[in-house]
Amino acid sequence: MIQKERPDSDVTATFLDIESKIRNLLQGQRFSVLCTQGDGLAYGSLVAYAYTDDLKNFFFTTPTATRKYMLLSQSPNVSVVVDTRSDYSHDMDKIEAVTIIGTAKELKSEKELSLGQKMLWERHPYMSDFLKSENTALFRIEIARYYYVTRFQQVSQWSP
Repeated sequence: MIQKERPDSDVTATFLDIESKIRNLLQGQRFSVLCTQGDGLAYGSLVAYAYTDDLKNFFFTTPTATRKYMLLSQSPNVSVVVDTRSDYSHDMDKIEAVTIIGTAKELKSEKELSLGQKMLWERHPYMSDFLKSENTALFRIEIARYYYVTRFQQVSQWSP
């Protein structure tokens, strides 16, 4: 069952709780699984990420000579999964996950590239050379909604 949280309802506190839990989950992890599609098949790729404070945008990079890049160029509709399974491998009931639904766009303008690179570098300083490479593309996902899951069955939807 999906519980949709809305700020204009009687569950404002719960809505803010879900936003806070999503923010804490994103802050506590460094990597996610990017889900793309192409030729009738689904693909999952591990990516390092950064996000904006308003939780509306999500940044990641990929080399341009990859299937991931080709698939993103063909179909911008993506999902991203971030979870805490490595933190709680001994207790499944404590695992949290968020699935992010959105549209990916390769960043081309100097202003957008600068912002995305700065955000990624701050979270992942060891990626400096990769971020500067001419063979690396930077993408921004415009987030449509989040699905926050706890206890493997309690699902809440939140939109930024």
